[in-house]
Amino acid sequence: MSVIYNRVALIGLGLIAGSMAHAMRRAGLAGEIVGTARSAETRKVAAEIGLCDRIVETAAEAVEGADLVVLAVPVGAMEAVTKEIAPHLAPGATITDVGSVKRDVIAAVAPHLPEGVHFVPGHPLAGTEHSGPRSGFAELFDNRYVLLTPDPGTDTEAVAKLRAFWEGCGANVEEMDADHHDLVLAVTSHTPHLIAYTMVGVADDLRRVTDSEVIKYSAAGFRDFTRIAASDPTMWRDVFLSNKDATLEILGRFTEELFALQRAIRTGDGDHLFDYFTRTRAIRRGIIEAGQDTDAPDFGRTHAKPRKAEEAEG
Repeated sequence: MSVIYNRVALIGLGLIAGSMAHAMRRAGLAGEIVGTARSAETRKVAAEIGLCDRIVETAAEAVEGADLVVLAVPVGAMEAVTKEIAPHLAPGATITDVGSVKRDVIAAVAPHLPEGVHFVPGHPLAGTEHSGPRSGFAELFDNRYVLLTPDPGTDTEAVAKLRAFWEGCGANVEEMDADHHDLVLAVTSHTPHLIAYTMVGVADDLRRVTDSEVIKYSAAGFRDFTRIAASDPTMWRDVFLSNKDATLEILGRFTEELFALQRAIRTGDGDHLFDYFTRTRAIRRGIIEAGQDTDAPDFGRTHAKPRKAEEAEG
């Protein structure tokens, strides 16, 4: 593909931003990639592995002359970063983010942007439990969805250009209302993460009874819980605090369903359990048919990311 943005600034250099850098290079989408991170150690590692064309010390310096700025920082840090970079943004630049919550991000970012700068919130539905500048790989977004949630009145050309950029990174792109996004993600991501954290926390509380047996005899379901619960704690703290209403609503529905299953088990209602499990099994089939997971025997557990990406990281 041809260059879509002459200069892309990545604010934050973790898994998503790192993968964006690799994907941009793979497709030739950016003339120059400039990166920065709050941590000096992160900047040092990113420079050592050549993650970006330039690594700079501050966000203000990173955005100078950039026509695309990507906010890849925790949701709770979005407002402070936006205030820092706002005076240095180029006229006509597009600002986007990769946060898992959209309405709170819009409220934190949009009021501080100067006239003539376009804000197109985004959320790539891709990730692993790994973090840091070494964790990124170009294939992360291949056939995954990126949801854009621009407010009405956002410049259509800026939205179309960002769509083309993400498609160039290998993603499927759809647009969605921000509030609807937050409700959908409360179902598909946020509440499942909270359940995983809780289940692993229960196991941790029971260590005094089970010693190492929880680790030694962990079955596939618990291993998947631990993988999810290994995700970045700062990011997920901010997600739950920012998407509180939608998450609490879905947690309430989950609790109702859980009570119904408890009652079925207690009363020996096998028909209810069988019908419920049959219905939920169909969801898994739908995910596989949509190309969002694999039905391979190892369920993707053995190969967290492509060998090529592992070799590239040394």
